[in-house]
Amino acid sequence: MQFLDGNTVGIDLGTTFSTLAQVNENGEPIPIPNEDEDIETASLILLAESGRVIVGPNRSRAAIEPPENVVERIKRHMGAVDFKRTFDGHEITPEFISALILKKLKQDCEKSIGTIANAVITVPYYFNDARRKATQDAGKIAGLNVIDIINEPTAATLTYAWHQGELGISHTRDFKPRKILIYDLGGGTFDSTLVEYTPTHFHVLATDGDVMLGGVDWNDRLLGYVCDEFKEKHGIDPRDSAQTLQVLRNDCDVAKIEMTRKPEAVINVRYEGKSATIRISRSQFDAMTNDLLQRTIDTTDFVLEQAQLQYTDLDALVLIGGSTLMPQVPRRLKEHTGIAPYINPNLDPHTAVARGAAIHAAILEARHRGSESQLGDRVKKMLEVIKQEDVNSHGLGIVVMGLQEEAKPKKAVNHIMIPRNMTLPYSITQTFQTTKENQTRISVQVLEGDAPDPAACSLLGKCKITNLPENLPLGTPVEVTYSFDKNGRISVSAREMKSGHEALIEIERKGSLSDKEVDSFTQLAAEYTVQ
Repeated sequence: MQFLDGNTVGIDLGTTFSTLAQVNENGEPIPIPNEDEDIETASLILLAESGRVIVGPNRSRAAIEPPENVVERIKRHMGAVDFKRTFDGHEITPEFISALILKKLKQDCEKSIGTIANAVITVPYYFNDARRKATQDAGKIAGLNVIDIINEPTAATLTYAWHQGELGISHTRDFKPRKILIYDLGGGTFDSTLVEYTPTHFHVLATDGDVMLGGVDWNDRLLGYVCDEFKEKHGIDPRDSAQTLQVLRNDCDVAKIEMTRKPEAVINVRYEGKSATIRISRSQFDAMTNDLLQRTIDTTDFVLEQAQLQYTDLDALVLIGGSTLMPQVPRRLKEHTGIAPYINPNLDPHTAVARGAAIHAAILEARHRGSESQLGDRVKKMLEVIKQEDVNSHGLGIVVMGLQEEAKPKKAVNHIMIPRNMTLPYSITQTFQTTKENQTRISVQVLEGDAPDPAACSLLGKCKITNLPENLPLGTPVEVTYSFDKNGRISVSAREMKSGHEALIEIERKGSLSDKEVDSFTQLAAEYTVQ
C-alpha cells in the first residue's frame, strides 16, 4: 500500500451530503469544516459558466437555478454506463461529477489542515463491484490517492466503538464480544449490517441493503402528495414544470426536516398564477411513507435471519444516517424489535460514517507508514493492533447449463459458488462437467449477483481453457476454484482433469471508465474552478 506525502483522511461521499474527517494527534476522529464552517457539504452541483462549477450551494439558491444546470443524487448513478450529461462541450460521467464534490471537500479542508494526499472513501455495503470501482475512480480524478474503499456500516461501527471508549484498548479474554446492528438510512441508500466486535477485532456477520432507498424517497413521496393536492384544487399539475418541481423538491425537503421537530408543516405552492397552502401532519407523512420504512425493517429482519440470531442477542441497535432522525424510524424499530435504538447526542448520525472512515485511514497509516506517519506513538500503538473482517454483500457464481425438461434445450443459470455474507477471504473448489462431445474449449463466465438468471447479474469476466485434447467425451470433469480475498479481489481458475490444462483469471475492479478516460477526466477536473 502506497502513501503519498500529506495528510490522510476519511471521506463519507453521500447522496445528499458529504463529509471529510481526520484522526487528530489525540486519536479523536474530527470532521473538518468546509469554507462556510459547516462539517457537511451538500452533494449538489451547479454547472455554471465555462470552466466553473459550484459545489454544495444553498439549496434555496439551487432551487431557482435552471434545472438543466443542477446535478443531485449522483451517487445513485455510480457505475452506470447509461448516464448521459453534457457540460462545457464535454460528456461528463457520475465519476467526474462525484470527483468535483471530492475536490471541493479537499480544497476547503486543506485550508484547515494542509495538503491532503491520501483518503479512504466510504460506500454502502450493498454497492456492487462496478459502483465501488466508480467511487475509486472519482477519488483519483479528484487528485486523491485512494488507499481503500470501506463499507459505511463498518466505518460506523469503528466510530461507535471509539465513542464507547473501547477502540483499540487492551482487554482480557473475559471481554465479551459485542453484537451490534448498524441501521444506516442515508439520503439515498440503506444498509443493515450485523457486526461482532472486541476492542481489537471487528467481524461483520451479515449484511443486506438497497442502493435505491433513502431519505430522498421520503421527499419524493411528500412531493407527489403536494402536487396531487394542488392538481385536485386547480386542475393543473406542477410536475409539468421542471422549474416549479425543483422549487417544490427543496420545499418538501425543508418540510420533512421541520416535521422531525414539529407535528406539522406547511408547503406553499405557486404555479401558473394559482396558489395553494398545503398542510401536512407528521402522522399523515408517516402513513404515506410507511411502506418505505417497512422495506428497511424487512431487510433488517433478513440480516438477523442470515446470521441465525434474534434481536434479543443484540447489545445495541445503532442508528446511522441523517434520515434516522425522522421520529417514525426509532419509534417503529423499537416497536418491531423490542430494543430502544441507541441514540446519543455525541454520536452524530450525520458524521459517524466519515469519522469511522478517518479511523480506518489512521489504522492503515499506523500499519503501513511507520515513522513517516503523522500520528502520535500512543495512537499508532492503539490502532495498529485492530483487525477487521468483512463479508461479501453479493453472491459470486458462474454460468452453468441447468436441468431442463426433455426435448427442451438446457437453460443457462447462475450457479452461486460463494454465497453472500461469507467471511473474507474465502475460497471454494467444485467439479463440473463438459456439456458436449469433442469439446475443444471451456469458457467459465464469472458473475456477481444472487439471481438465478445470469442476465440479472453482473458479468465480471471470463476464464477460458483452449486446445483441449481431441475426442473428449461428454461429461469430462472440470475443476473450478473460486477465491475472494479480503481486499475484494476475485480470482477464478479452471482445470480440465484429464489433460491437466488449466486457466486462471484475476478479476480487477472494472468501472465504466477506462484508464485513459480516468486520466483525461483527472486533467479536466484540475482545470475546473470549483467553488
